[in-house]
Amino acid sequence: METRAVVTGGRAGALAAIFLTALALRPQIVGAGPLFPEIQADLEVSHAVVGLLGTIPVLCMGLFAPPALLLGGRIGTRAAMALAIGLIGVFGVLRALAPGLALIILLTWPIGIGMGLAGALAPVAIKERFADRPAFATGIYTTGIQLGSALSSAVAVPIAHAFGGWRTSLLIFSAISCGLFVSWLLLTTSEPPHARVAARPAGLPWGTPSAWLPVGLFALMGLCYYGINSWLPDSYVERGWSEGRAGVLIAVLNIAALPSSLAIPWLSDHRGGRPPFLVAMGAIFVVGLSGLVLLPGAGFLWTAVVGIAFGAMFPLVLTLPLDMEERPERVGAVIGMMLGVGYVLAAVSPFTLGAMRDLSGSFTGALWLILGIGVLFLAGCLAVTKERLARGSAAAHVSEP
Repeated sequence: METRAVVTGGRAGALAAIFLTALALRPQIVGAGPLFPEIQADLEVSHAVVGLLGTIPVLCMGLFAPPALLLGGRIGTRAAMALAIGLIGVFGVLRALAPGLALIILLTWPIGIGMGLAGALAPVAIKERFADRPAFATGIYTTGIQLGSALSSAVAVPIAHAFGGWRTSLLIFSAISCGLFVSWLLLTTSEPPHARVAARPAGLPWGTPSAWLPVGLFALMGLCYYGINSWLPDSYVERGWSEGRAGVLIAVLNIAALPSSLAIPWLSDHRGGRPPFLVAMGAIFVVGLSGLVLLPGAGFLWTAVVGIAFGAMFPLVLTLPLDMEERPERVGAVIGMMLGVGYVLAAVSPFTLGAMRDLSGSFTGALWLILGIGVLFLAGCLAVTKERLARGSAAAHVSEP
């Protein structure tokens, strides 16, 4: 895989492009979560089947992370990111207009492929353009993801109620993604043409023990995140809340994530690195999940606590490969393995938790399972040290041919 020259000009435009592109990467999952009760009733399907609308994109984000790096090497991150956002927008529009369940599920796959390509390419694009401030730029990127998640989850149900149903909400999200595709191309116009280099792509670091630490953290975090975004509103409808009020929980979660998704990565660049902040956020995460299970009446409070933790955890974990490696192609290799394995494992969450609900008749067991996964995540955070990350980088360089 080629090593692109770091972009030195137009950094403000590049940062804006990364932020705006990130807005398109979660509404088709997170914005769809509050609509699941209406989609389920309209299509007359089980919780497990409607959970596929959350499972398929997350699975694609894992399966298509490694191929994304090859695509970026061939056509450049600018063109590859444009292709990814275009897939999300165009096939999102087609899915919103699709008449039946089978076609809706089929069209969810290319949406997920777009998410998978963009999710793997974005950290490489950041390393190429902002090698001097990776955590800050990653925080801008993840803030865009959180903002897109917050806005889509907040407006999904009101739009559906006002304009004829869940299809209208998904259609609007997809149309906005098409606009963001255009914004990416316009804001990156001044970048130099991509020059392919006939170098062998960096292999995924399967044999580097330290590389498996961010993989495990990312998988555990994803299991919790996509499980909560898919089923927390339904669990509160089950507890007697209205669909509109329960849907606001996801908006609260993602709005609460906004300040921490930018502030904590910035602090980690200047005060002690990633490890201490990961431990602190992991502990806050477990407190919030415990509240949702044990004191559900204060749902908005506990959801905000979980959101604060989520907002910081995502960029911190995503920055770990940037701490381990210097060269963009090596960063891409670790990112490819982390996202590939992590998202494939996380993909089981919406379907599995929905199936648990179908079998048990309650979301209580599913929430306890998410809490247990959160405790494992905190244990993993305690294992992250600067020395372990440095050993992972050294091992990767030694293993290179």
